Amino acid sequence: MSDDLLSLRQRIDELDEQLQALITERARLAEEVARTKQAEGEEVFYRAEREAEVLRGVMQRNQGPLSNEEMARLFREIMSACLALERIMNIAFLGPEGTFTQAAALKHFGHSVQTLPLGTIGDVFREVESGNASYGVVPVENSTEGVINHTLDEFMNSSLSICGEVELRIHHHLLSKNPDIRNIHRVYSHQQSLAQCRKWLDMHLSQVQQIDVSSNAEAARLASTDPESAAIAGESAADIYALGYLAKNIEDHPENTTRFLVVGKRETPPSGNDKTSMLVYTRNKPGALYTMLAPFAQHNISMSRIESRPSHQGMWNYAFFIDIEGHIEDNNVRQAIDELEESASLVKILGSYPRAVL
Repeated sequence: MSDDLLSLRQRIDELDEQLQALITERARLAEEVARTKQAEGEEVFYRAEREAEVLRGVMQRNQGPLSNEEMARLFREIMSACLALERIMNIAFLGPEGTFTQAAALKHFGHSVQTLPLGTIGDVFREVESGNASYGVVPVENSTEGVINHTLDEFMNSSLSICGEVELRIHHHLLSKNPDIRNIHRVYSHQQSLAQCRKWLDMHLSQVQQIDVSSNAEAARLASTDPESAAIAGESAADIYALGYLAKNIEDHPENTTRFLVVGKRETPPSGNDKTSMLVYTRNKPGALYTMLAPFAQHNISMSRIESRPSHQGMWNYAFFIDIEGHIEDNNVRQAIDELEESASLVKILGSYPRAVL
């Protein structure tokens, strides 16, 4: 070993010792925070706005060579481990194990939480409402396939608030126990994943039966028991069900991204870079949509999403799900919503929360 290489390794060892000492000091401070909160009677341990502020600061200070995403991921895990010293959170998600929703939950909360897989989006809402889970994570829209209506419908009757959002780049892989793609006669996957890989499937497996199942993780489970089948799923499912890769990144659009929402019981204070989601019921009269949107333009508020769903309050009556930039405590947002409430039949604020960090 050369003297230069030996010197570099010694320097790395010194830095590792310093890093470990600093992480230990941070963890001890987290324990002190927990004791202070308990003494003051504060029951809120997880602060979404605080974590968002910390991660933004991490990325602003980052000078490479690690990417912002990688640096934020490292700090997220440190914060997750320190928070677990105060309280280990139970996070409900749309299961089973190995879904992209679980990956989104771990991206947002880190790996020092307990994840609880549930069968439906409604089950996730109910588990959080009952208090059996600290928070829930559900998908809400995909960049190529659009909105997930089941999630929007749950908000119509739920008392939960949106506490955060996660954006996850989706990479689909063709997985199987069989090493030869020529021996594949069935492909299992969720209907959205089949749609997101349509061009690739038409080009490479046009004669193979496509079978829609409840989730990509379920597809991977089925493929693990059927040597003539394959599944379209992600890396987590491949690891859990011990499947090999027949093809990687088969999604038709490489920028394919799914947005997930974090739901909980408490409202989130401003973080400095927030979004607000709301549900608006309009009166059935000419110009109702224009009247609904006018306050946002008048108060210089950008609207990032609007979706309509049947309101279930009469034939041809609709509710609108709207995302805007800003927090409900911002003056211009509060003024716009006050004006909106004068013209709409009902305005339900679903939550103000930090914008996805990455």
